[in-house]
Amino acid sequence: MAFDVSMQPALETRGLGKSYGAVEVLRDIDISMAQGEFLVLVGPSGCGKSTLLNCIAGLEEITAGSLMIGGRDVTQEPPKDRDIAMVFQSYALYPTMSVGENIGFGMKIRKVPKADMEAKIKEVATLLQIDHLLDRNPSQLSGGQRQRVAMGRALVRDPKLFLFDEPLSNLDAKLRVEMRAEIKRLHKTTGASIVYVTHDQIEAMTLASRIVVLKGGDIQQIGTPQEIYDRPANTFVADFMGSPPMNIIPAKVDGGRLVIGDVTLAAPAGLPDAVQVGIRPEHLMLAAGKPDMQVTPTMIENTGAECYLNFVLNGVTVTARLPGRMDEDSTDLVGLSIAPGVLNFFEAETGMRIDL
Repeated sequence: MAFDVSMQPALETRGLGKSYGAVEVLRDIDISMAQGEFLVLVGPSGCGKSTLLNCIAGLEEITAGSLMIGGRDVTQEPPKDRDIAMVFQSYALYPTMSVGENIGFGMKIRKVPKADMEAKIKEVATLLQIDHLLDRNPSQLSGGQRQRVAMGRALVRDPKLFLFDEPLSNLDAKLRVEMRAEIKRLHKTTGASIVYVTHDQIEAMTLASRIVVLKGGDIQQIGTPQEIYDRPANTFVADFMGSPPMNIIPAKVDGGRLVIGDVTLAAPAGLPDAVQVGIRPEHLMLAAGKPDMQVTPTMIENTGAECYLNFVLNGVTVTARLPGRMDEDSTDLVGLSIAPGVLNFFEAETGMRIDL
């Protein structure tokens, strides 16, 4: 029976580690990525996400473990033999070449026949909606158009794996939103296997099939955007993934009651005496009946369609995301209720999730 490469993971790392001398920057990275998946590496600056991408690309030599692309061990192979294409933050376009020449440059180097090359350039440019720009130079393009050209240069390769290194970080906010939608459309159209690095958790949530959350060179959690948002593995993930982030509040369990400062709620069975409670801002709602708590605003921020109400609970500043607008100078008591079944619980000492 023929060996079916399509059944192999697009990317697999086993115990991957990277050190610079005595300094470990990646530890025991185990990832298995399916064909056609959009995998996003996310975390704060210095967490190791770009280093991991460079290890996958072969731009950095790994110091432990192994790396497979399309079922083939490429741990020791140079970048040119890994069948990857990379899109950089800085676009990295040739300024003296036209858009068409930039897109086709790799094919020219590989001596692809001219007719085939022109057909592929046209196909990819049409897909990216830049086919009317093929004769222009990069200096005549907007930032979003330049990034499309950089993506086009990668797409004509038709590689086993696409690597995106913070491709939208140089763009303004409006263009980032537009290009985010463009990349999502591109993935749905092509079914490409993509590894995408970003520090922006909104990009991660909107683009990813699955997210890898990194901190200090360690994987904190791997899951779908919804899994990571609804059931964060620890308080770091809970705080990092979400805007505004999840509220993390210390609490005690006493006689079957959950005591959070001056707020008392029914406690689920199985909780230890001391816990940290996680509440998403949108799960704190204006009370329709008897409130779970009455709070005094410390700050109110109106954002247009909604507002953020800040208050202090058990020594911690807590944010509620509420519909509509409020008087930003108001200090009147506000009655809030907690949506049922949405509380997250974490160990008081370690911050690890408590599954009930």
